[in-house]
Amino acid sequence: MTTLLAPAPPDVEGSRLHRLRHHEVTAWVTMLVASLASLVASFVLSVEAVTLAKDPDADLGCNLNAVISCGTVGTSWQASVLGFPNAFLGLVFEPAVIVLAVAGLAGVRFPRWFMLAAQVVYTIALGFAYWLFEQAMFEIGALCPWCLLVTLATTLVFFEMTYVNVRDDNLFLPRRVQAALAGFVRSNLDLVLVVAWLLVLVLAVVVEYGEALFA
Repeated sequence: MTTLLAPAPPDVEGSRLHRLRHHEVTAWVTMLVASLASLVASFVLSVEAVTLAKDPDADLGCNLNAVISCGTVGTSWQASVLGFPNAFLGLVFEPAVIVLAVAGLAGVRFPRWFMLAAQVVYTIALGFAYWLFEQAMFEIGALCPWCLLVTLATTLVFFEMTYVNVRDDNLFLPRRVQAALAGFVRSNLDLVLVVAWLLVLVLAVVVEYGEALFA
């Protein structure tokens, strides 16, 4: 499959960061580690969901204060918006991402339509994760550390999957759009974007809750 990444400036091309970022295994390893972390978090959240179903007042280990409280989040209607604990979705879908990442590390190259479908599904998952984050921040008024880990992992997997699909021209985009995105990732601007995005999220939490996070 033809790669359409635009050449980067020599000083960027030769940098250690650039070589690491664009090494064949980097994206897949990041996806694998992030999805494993999300699977662990989903398992813990699933156990907690069962515990809360038996006793809504159960004292969970991550109930640290009024803001950092898995119990508050777990007993909200948003935690089971589809009629069952949201964490069950992670138990179903994260293994699929793990298999995808392991196959990528093994050198498997999936058809373009398959990777496009994976991108669409994971974009929906990202939107759902950030809807839950927004609800926890501004509606529920509490944060769950395990939920935040899932949000972080989902963000990393999304960015890495997008990187792979842009790199391998899997998104069936118009040529100009594809070339622009290829140049964007080739210049490592996608890496800058994800770091800036995560910093904005941290800043948003600190601004919203301030000292209450550590009360």
